[in-house]
Amino acid sequence: MEQPVHHFSELFEQLGLRSDAESIERFIQLHSPLPKDMPLANAPCWNEGQSDFLRESIEEDADWAEVVDHLDASMHKTA
Repeated sequence: MEQPVHHFSELFEQLGLRSDAESIERFIQLHSPLPKDMPLANAPCWNEGQSDFLRESIEEDADWAEVVDHLDASMHKTA
């Protein structure tokens, strides 16, 4: 069975955050760039549940992993 494809906005919904394009852009601008050596899940902007979800998505190579990687790249990108 093929893994579902999740959109960036769905990840924000899963994290309990506003998921419209403007809110996503604002969130990333507000909390970026993360230090190069800081894993996404360790960023101070997440609560414990959000952090666990992000960490487990990558560790378990879950169907969310690709979009979490996209968020990780977005939040580590320097201007």
